[in-house]
Amino acid sequence: MKKFNNVILKVSAILLIAATLMTGIDLTTVYADTPYKTYMMDGYNSIRETQTAYEAYKTLIKFDDEVICAPMDMCVTDNGYIYIADKGRADTDAKDDIDNSIAPRILVGTLDGEFVTAIGEGTLVSPHGVYVTDNNHVYVADRDAEAIFEFNMQGEVLNKYTKPTSPLYGEKTSFLPIKIVVNDAGIMYVVCESNTNGIVEISPTEGGTFLGYFGTNFASTDLWTIFRRAIATDAQKAQMVSNIPATPDNLAIDDRGLILTVTRGDEKTTLKRLNIAGKNLIEECPGYADIPAAVCAGQHDNIFVVDSQGYIYEYNSEGELLFVFGGLDDGSQRVGLSSMAAAIQTDTEDRIYVLDTDKKQIQVYEPTEFTNLLHEALYLYSKGLYTESKAPLAEVLAMNSMYDYANKAMGRAYFQEENYEMALHYARLAKDKQGYSDSYWEIRNQWLKDNLVTVLVIAVVLYVVYAVLKNLDKKKGIFNGVRNAWARAKENTVVSNLTYAGYFMKHPVDGSYGIAREGRASWIAPSIILGIFTIEFVIDKYLSGFLQKLMSGLREGRYEIGSDIGKVLLVVAGLTACNYLVCTINDGEGTVKKIYTYFCYSLTPYIILTPVNFALSHVVTINEQFLITLTELIMYTWVLVLAVMAIKEVNNYTANETFKVIGLTLFTILIMALLIFIIYVLWAQVFEFVSAIYGEVVYRLGW
Repeated sequence: MKKFNNVILKVSAILLIAATLMTGIDLTTVYADTPYKTYMMDGYNSIRETQTAYEAYKTLIKFDDEVICAPMDMCVTDNGYIYIADKGRADTDAKDDIDNSIAPRILVGTLDGEFVTAIGEGTLVSPHGVYVTDNNHVYVADRDAEAIFEFNMQGEVLNKYTKPTSPLYGEKTSFLPIKIVVNDAGIMYVVCESNTNGIVEISPTEGGTFLGYFGTNFASTDLWTIFRRAIATDAQKAQMVSNIPATPDNLAIDDRGLILTVTRGDEKTTLKRLNIAGKNLIEECPGYADIPAAVCAGQHDNIFVVDSQGYIYEYNSEGELLFVFGGLDDGSQRVGLSSMAAAIQTDTEDRIYVLDTDKKQIQVYEPTEFTNLLHEALYLYSKGLYTESKAPLAEVLAMNSMYDYANKAMGRAYFQEENYEMALHYARLAKDKQGYSDSYWEIRNQWLKDNLVTVLVIAVVLYVVYAVLKNLDKKKGIFNGVRNAWARAKENTVVSNLTYAGYFMKHPVDGSYGIAREGRASWIAPSIILGIFTIEFVIDKYLSGFLQKLMSGLREGRYEIGSDIGKVLLVVAGLTACNYLVCTINDGEGTVKKIYTYFCYSLTPYIILTPVNFALSHVVTINEQFLITLTELIMYTWVLVLAVMAIKEVNNYTANETFKVIGLTLFTILIMALLIFIIYVLWAQVFEFVSAIYGEVVYRLGW
């Protein structure tokens, strides 16, 4: 039996070797399973895991016998070649006097790892960037040579562009080109090291004409920095960090001639898509790379960015994040993980190529069926074929119904077809604020066209009914019974105090006097008002219009009603207690009951105006959100004014004393919150300690 097993093993090994030779596997590449996760960004701008978008396909480590020595940049062309800017190496074996040095060059190979040629040997000094035009002219940004070289495929130098002589460039500004792209007209866009003025734009005419700086970044600042500089002396200003714009880290050009740039530290403007005037066409990029290394244009009006740690970001043309995948190699040498990514490119088959300068290799990724369907939809939509784009989008959603970008794209397709009901449905699924607003506006507009006459007739009828009833009441007193009943009800102390809250809202000074001197302070009526406030707060938070909830960051289907009620009660209790302590120390006349009463009564404007906002939230679009914002501003300002006036009048303070007490109250609240947090942490540690001891005892005793 053992002998038979050995025979089987030998035969299996022979068959495996034969299969390997017959399939012609390239021994310069390595294959492995995908060792990373893929993430997407949902409609709430939160990163969530999704199915694999790109699989690690292979790794290129050399071209035939030509190894990649010190790669800095690469360019993949549509005709299937890879151009690598290789700084080479200087290495001589002293023992046997064998020269292993490799000159700086542009290494050219095929996508399958076959060596084609080397360009620029003996000419280049330190190639940092490479770009190849459609007519196969190779442009090299050589940092240490302080020049840009233009070669043909035979390696002949066609042109050499050095530092521009124009005074607009800057006489003291160095010319250290590190990245370059060229448009169809031969205009060069160059990133120069330490040049904060922007991208250098050079025309090939007259040996290189400086056209100006392009796509200059802006220096960001804040109010604190402005204030410090305003009051600082010249010596102090000299010691401050200079507030200068960042230099772009890398750039690319798409098939429309738009320039793509990435700049670290710019957060939501890390990725830019610049038109011919230098205007950024991407408003913001919420899913940005922290340390972007390179950018390239895809085949479907999409954009790829890779950061230094090997994470790859795919965006659509508007800067919306589609996928994030890849990652940093932890030393396991897994295919698909990088150590120091420096360049990214795509080919006509949608494969992605990432250059790793640390590993001296190129990681290759290929799209999955899920991604191919999404790319097909992107392409069809970009061409105006909205109806045709729905079929691949439907397949994408069949694979992952929670992929919000596909829902968003489906909604946009329906909107272009003027099917606004379906557009609204998918916009809601995708949490697409603008798409939902546009669809709702169209639906509302059509409803008004169909029902405007009916609405006007109902309004006129209601007004006539109101006028008739008012006239009858004036002549015959038909509502005297209601008025008498209301008058009798107001004789009840609780009802009287509740209605007094309305008087306090309109006349805070006199109302505060009533609380302080006329016995209007109570526990029941303010508690009822606080209860109404809490109910309205919860209803407004969870049942307001979709746009309002989305703009406030509330996730649908997530309810924390108990926590919300607890927060309201805790805030009111904390305000009352802290204000009472401060007022007592500062000779205030307010008791706990009075302070609790005026804080609750101050909430009356919220109770009156919140139903207005609630109704508006169900009928306004994004362009009309200012109505809700304005109402909220009036409401919260009114509440604040009532509270301040009550503190002053009830405690018989001057204006200065009032603001002093308010400041001390806020400080006391901060201290109280800190104490509560410390006590919570200590009790949590005690509980954890007791639980650990109990668990150990149970384990030791074997219970």
